[in-house]
Amino acid sequence: MDEKTRQESFMWSRTTFHSEYNRYLAQYKVESCLENIRGTSLLDLACGDGLMTGMFARKMSRVVGVDANGAILAEARKRHPEIEFHESLVEDLSLNEKFDTVTMLDLLEHVVDPIALLQKAASFLSDDGVLIIHVPNAQAINRRLAVLMGTLESCEELSPFDINVAGHRRSYSLATLTADIERAGLKCESTGGIFYKILSTPQMDWFLKNGLWEEGGFGWGRVGAEGTRDWKDSFCRASYELGKEHPGDCNIIYACVTK
Repeated sequence: MDEKTRQESFMWSRTTFHSEYNRYLAQYKVESCLENIRGTSLLDLACGDGLMTGMFARKMSRVVGVDANGAILAEARKRHPEIEFHESLVEDLSLNEKFDTVTMLDLLEHVVDPIALLQKAASFLSDDGVLIIHVPNAQAINRRLAVLMGTLESCEELSPFDINVAGHRRSYSLATLTADIERAGLKCESTGGIFYKILSTPQMDWFLKNGLWEEGGFGWGRVGAEGTRDWKDSFCRASYELGKEHPGDCNIIYACVTK
């Protein structure tokens, strides 16, 4: 099976799997990127169903999305007909354009050769541009809990969902991510984490959909529980802010990279 056909066999997208959690996570992934973004043009590799690409387009004057999965890319085009999209493996992509920011969000764990992919992504950067990389964190607090519970043998283990639905080939920690960046001959300017995640993704999704957000009494503490606050939004915002203080525990780790 060639690589494009393989990628088209995985139908994971943010809006079809664990949609409530992935909606919030996408919001904070974009917010984190916007804190590190440069210039006015952005190349989104790989853009998937376009959920985050559209968020970027509200902030940037020029946004281009790329994905190898034609079926999922069709959803992106339907969602955002105003955005330019290209169907291609990043490894095969040819564009006569440089970008101030290149985002590579949840892609590095999927590819055959991560070093070559990093170099290819950086080739689309303008001279002072930034490449923003997100990968799932093997050392996330929920995975460390799973090892202690005996449901994972190691934090780096890929689950059947990782392999068969999401199409992951490897897992990353902050140390292994920065090591691959250095091997690619690139400069890592900063790293961090996104969203302090205490439960697995399916559990987080269930919690956000079904939790006692309205009638939880004083379950959120002694101050303000009687108010009209949106507790779901408050919980997710707190998880994002706490993650900034504890990047190694987060669901997602990131690196901002230059040539």
